[in-house]
Amino acid sequence: MADKRYSDLGAVTPEAREIYNRSRNFIAGIVGDRTPDDKIKQRCVIATGDLGVAEILRFRSDPLNAGLDALEEGAAIYVDIKMVEAGVVKRGHKSPVITAIGRGDRLAEREGITRTSAGFRELKGDLSGSIVIIGNAPSALLTVCDLIEEGEAKPALVIGVPVGFVNAAESKERLREIAVPSISTEGTRGGTPIAVAAINEIINLHHEKKEPREGRNH
Repeated sequence: MADKRYSDLGAVTPEAREIYNRSRNFIAGIVGDRTPDDKIKQRCVIATGDLGVAEILRFRSDPLNAGLDALEEGAAIYVDIKMVEAGVVKRGHKSPVITAIGRGDRLAEREGITRTSAGFRELKGDLSGSIVIIGNAPSALLTVCDLIEEGEAKPALVIGVPVGFVNAAESKERLREIAVPSISTEGTRGGTPIAVAAINEIINLHHEKKEPREGRNH
């Protein structure tokens, strides 16, 4: 069977596209290629070089379609740290990418909380309908969970994959218990590469859906 051709907004040269397709076809043969969730798993595995990542990803309340709808509306994408912001592809959508860290530093100093937690608290009035991505800070994910449970924010999608040994597993377990579309990982593993890979695959699928409509309009 011939290899399937995959599109990727981040691969802009022929060599990059060829490398990406070879990787994607190899991983698809192992992870599977039947569902939208499989596509997100494939990209996360490629981003980490770790086949085990596919086994720890968790999807709740149809996160892909929630993300696609939010991108269609041009909803803002709020991320915890600059490293995540740098990795989110800026092509193929009209959503601004906004970093939480640094937006609540006075609050962080006054209350002794992390800068990412303070940033999301400062942004709470803007989070409803948005995409929230946390790839590093468990404290930020716990804050976002607080805001949702208290009715102060209602994001369209939360990608919560903080990494580490203090509150990382607990924060993601708590996210999975909340009635919000989400993508998370089980246990201590996670991090920026997984967070970025998950949103970039959703952006890529959004672009693929949009292209035929735009072609008909020209």
